[in-house]
Amino acid sequence: MKTSHLIRLLATNAEPVDVQAVAKALTWPIAIGLTISASLSVTMMGFLPSHDFLLPVIWAKFIYGLTLAFTLVFLLDRLYRPGVAVKAVVRWPLATLFCMAGIGFVYLMVTPESLRVQAIFGQTWLVCPWFVLGLSIPGLALLLYAARALAPTDLKATGFAAGLLAGAIGALGYSFACPETSLTFIAIWYTTGIVLAGLVGRIVGPVVLRW
Repeated sequence: MKTSHLIRLLATNAEPVDVQAVAKALTWPIAIGLTISASLSVTMMGFLPSHDFLLPVIWAKFIYGLTLAFTLVFLLDRLYRPGVAVKAVVRWPLATLFCMAGIGFVYLMVTPESLRVQAIFGQTWLVCPWFVLGLSIPGLALLLYAARALAPTDLKATGFAAGLLAGAIGALGYSFACPETSLTFIAIWYTTGIVLAGLVGRIVGPVVLRW
């Protein structure tokens, strides 16, 4: 077969590229995943009392989850596109994680010594990471399902980033019900749950996304 003939065959009935495909593949999984996460969290644990939302630390949970999710969206936007460099945007989710770690450390240092154990472990440290992980699973499943219509090439990195984003979504959902009020607690145990979700994504991603 001549090359020119092959090109004509490939071009026959070619459809225009959807320039919004990546944005769509991120938007609806995030929206649905967050809705499911928040609904499950409130159903299982109950909604926080309204007066708790007057505490700055409660809003810190949401700011952390939203900031991390926002930076990971940019990373996944690159990973979903074959051949696009990601080094320029990897630093932002890393900076968010390190910033939260620093805030948690400073909070611990200004906490009286007699209260530091409470600041670290709170009342729910044994279950918090697992709640975040469990609440991240719907978002992770939706993100990976949507990614199958795209062309990621680094499947482990894509799975890990999708897992971290799903973890941030799970953390946001959990924030509606979590009673903890320590920034150190958030820095340690929320992050643990988010990283666990990332590891699950790294394991499952290559299996689900394999071409």
